[in-house]
Amino acid sequence: MSQAINQPMNQPVNQPINRTVNWTQQLQRRTPLGWLQLSRHKGRLFVALAGIAFADVLIFMQLGFQGALFESNTRIRANLDADVVLVSPKAKNTQNLSTFARRRLYQAKDIPGVASAQGLYSGTLTWKNPETRQDTQLQVMGFDPDHPAFNIPEMNQQLDKVKLPEVVLFDRKARGDYDQTFAQVSQGKWVETETENRTISIRGLYSLGASFGTDGLLITSDQNFLRFFPRRDPGSLSLGLINLEPEADPDQVVAALRAHLPEDVDVVTMAKFIEDEKQYWQKESPIGFIFSLGAGMAFVVGVVIVYQVLSTDVNAHLKEYATFKAMGYRQTYLLGVVFEEAIILALLGFIPGTILPIGLYFFAAKATSLPIYMTVARAITVFLLTVIMCMLSGAIATRKLQSADPADMF
Repeated sequence: MSQAINQPMNQPVNQPINRTVNWTQQLQRRTPLGWLQLSRHKGRLFVALAGIAFADVLIFMQLGFQGALFESNTRIRANLDADVVLVSPKAKNTQNLSTFARRRLYQAKDIPGVASAQGLYSGTLTWKNPETRQDTQLQVMGFDPDHPAFNIPEMNQQLDKVKLPEVVLFDRKARGDYDQTFAQVSQGKWVETETENRTISIRGLYSLGASFGTDGLLITSDQNFLRFFPRRDPGSLSLGLINLEPEADPDQVVAALRAHLPEDVDVVTMAKFIEDEKQYWQKESPIGFIFSLGAGMAFVVGVVIVYQVLSTDVNAHLKEYATFKAMGYRQTYLLGVVFEEAIILALLGFIPGTILPIGLYFFAAKATSLPIYMTVARAITVFLLTVIMCMLSGAIATRKLQSADPADMF
C-alpha cells in the first residue's frame, strides 16, 4: 500500500530528470552531420572562418573606438570633485562650456545642504610644443589652488606650484611628442614654452589622458588663467562645483537650487553631468554615429559571408537533403543540420576574431593615447552578435532547403 502511495508522488519529480537524460542520450547518439559537412571541405571552412573573424574584428574595432570616445571625453567630468554642478544651458560639451555669472555661486550657498561652492574656468589655449615648436591647441582649466577641483591626488599635491605666475601642470598622458619634456619635468627641471605672446613654465605632471576633443589638459590657478585670457571677464565662470553636507540629499538640493537660481544656469548632479557628455558624443556628434554605423555594416558583412557559405553548402547537398526527406526525416531535422553549421562557424570564427583585436587595441591605444582595450562585456556582446549573425544567415539559407522535393531531384 505504501508503494502505491509513493509512486504517484515520485513520478512528477522523476519525469523531468528522465526527459533530460533521454535528450542527452539522443544528443550523444546523434551523428554530427553539420560538422562533417563543414570539415569535409577544409578550404571552404577556412574561408568561412576568416570571413567571420574579419567581421568580428571590424565590430570589435568600431565598438572599441566608440568605447574610447565615451570614456575619454567623460574623463574630465568624472574626475571633478563635486556632488552637484552648475553649468550654462548653452554648454555643448566639456570643450564648449559657455559661461554664467559668478554670483550664482553665492546664491547657491544660501540653499540648506550646500557645504561649499567654487568656480572653475575653462578655455582653449594655443601653445608651442616645447620639443617640436609647432602650434598645438590644448584645453586649460583654472581654479583656486586652495580648493582642489579634481579628485586626482597627484595633481592636488602640486597645486602650490601653480600659485606662482605663469606656471602650469601638464598631463603626462597628453597626445603628442612630449617625451623629453616629461623626462625633464620628472627630474625637477622647469620647461618653458610660449603661448599667446606669453612665456609659461611647466613645473609639474599628473596623469589623466587625452580625448577625441582635446590632446591634453593644462591645470593652473584661476589668477594665471585670467592672465592667459586677458579678455575673459573674471565674473564669468565655466563651471560651478558644489559639494554637499554629508547628510544632504542630492536630489532635494538640486530641486531647491533649480527653484532658487535663474534659468541662465542649469543645475545637475554629477552623474547627470557625466551622462550629458556621453549623450552629446553619442547622439549629437557625427563621430558617435560613424562608429555605430561601422559596427552595423560589419554585422551585415558577416551575415552576407556566412550566408554565402551556408547557401553554397545547402546547394551542394540538396540531393542528399531530398533523400533524407524521402527516408522519413522531418524538416526540423534538416533545418537543425544547417543551424548546427551556423553555430559551429560562430564558435570557431569568434576565437580568432577576438584574439586579433586585442593586439590591434594595443597598437591603436599607443598611437592615439586613447583608452582602447578589450573588456569582458564587449567580448560577450560581440559573441552574441556573432551567434545572431550566423543564425540569421542560416535562417536565410534554409529557405531553399524547405522546397527540396525528392521527386524533383531524381
